[in-house]
Amino acid sequence: MGQFTVGTAKLDITPEIGCHLVGYFNDRICNDIHDPLYIKAISISDGEREIALITLDIIDVPRAIISEAKEIIEKATGVKGDYILVSSTHTHTGPSASEALATPGDPVYAKSLVKKIVDVFTMARLHRVPAEIAHASGDVHEEVHNRRWYMKDGTTKMNPGYMNPDAIAPAGPTDPQLGLLIARDPVTKVPLALYANLALHYVGTSNGLAVSADYFGYFASAMQRIAGAEFLVALANGTQGNINNCDFTRPQRTSRTPYQQIERVANVVAAEAWKAWNLLRDEDFKTEGVVDGRITMVPFKSRTATPEQLAEAKRIFADKEHAKFQEWVYARELVLLQDLPQEYSVPVHTLRVNDLGIAGLHGEVFVEIGLDIKARSPFPQTMVIGLANGSTGYIATDKALDEGSYETRLCRHVRSPKGTGKLWADTAVNVFKERKG
Repeated sequence: MGQFTVGTAKLDITPEIGCHLVGYFNDRICNDIHDPLYIKAISISDGEREIALITLDIIDVPRAIISEAKEIIEKATGVKGDYILVSSTHTHTGPSASEALATPGDPVYAKSLVKKIVDVFTMARLHRVPAEIAHASGDVHEEVHNRRWYMKDGTTKMNPGYMNPDAIAPAGPTDPQLGLLIARDPVTKVPLALYANLALHYVGTSNGLAVSADYFGYFASAMQRIAGAEFLVALANGTQGNINNCDFTRPQRTSRTPYQQIERVANVVAAEAWKAWNLLRDEDFKTEGVVDGRITMVPFKSRTATPEQLAEAKRIFADKEHAKFQEWVYARELVLLQDLPQEYSVPVHTLRVNDLGIAGLHGEVFVEIGLDIKARSPFPQTMVIGLANGSTGYIATDKALDEGSYETRLCRHVRSPKGTGKLWADTAVNVFKERKG
């Protein structure tokens, strides 16, 4: 245990007009930059160890890119990758560092992120100053909804439509908890950094051809405006694999501008964050404590297509002219899936800042898995970060895999087998219990 120091940094990672935008089923070519994308870093040291929390305004960063950056950092600074959590916000209006469905990847842009990760980490630790740290949580249940619904015909459907008479009930829960890690100057009380966490896929815009950080970027601006200060604000996504902000029990909200809902949700979340922040007492802020981190590698064995499924996929793939676009894309996915490794290891990341636990999971994880970790964590508050250190795609519950729908249909980013969520949750909780003592 030692005195806390905290440093922050951010760098622009906005792509050029003409890049491929990833996040829809179809490919899109960017024709405008609405707001910039950033990589942000918060470095926290207890005098003995240091951790870094890094977020990128992008849908996903390839694991190999993050691993390369961490290797460079360790060689240059001695800080191991176990202490550096890199996650993506999952904006659906950003460049394609990773290929997905009909959108090709951009390997040149992806490669450029290696240096960005190294540089932002280096700058953040260089800027460390004495700090006091606290954590808090709020509730934004109004803005998080399970997007999977049970239908009258016995199926489970993603996004059934607003006020659909055939939709019975949501197929799962939500996690409305807004987690906050706050650092401020111990003398002046001026904010230094805010690291927030919420399980909400993204909000979205009707302007799908313009680059935007989505509500993650708007949240940062709103927090600075409310606080009346310039400081680093990062919003890390949570276990959002089956969560969006569409309340299908009510009519769809009208929007006067393409970004009204993004701004509205950001303002709601920022207002709740400011409320929770101001409910803290001065004694909740600690000038000393402990930070720690560990990555545990766990096995992953991909689901694969049956011989019959693969044969049908090859038939459809070969007949693109006559196939329906969506079915052709899924057929292509099964064909390409053959060339990917079927068994490998993935990281489960666990960190702590005093009595705040932080779990980083390697994908678009269903909310039930994050709730399980929080319920069993030995820490009084726990954040669960999704898309951590890359992504192995959607991680559905065993129940959801039996029910079907988009998040479970086999393709390159949907191939986790039953038992994955439990394995990851058990691993995180067990490491938490081991390291808390």
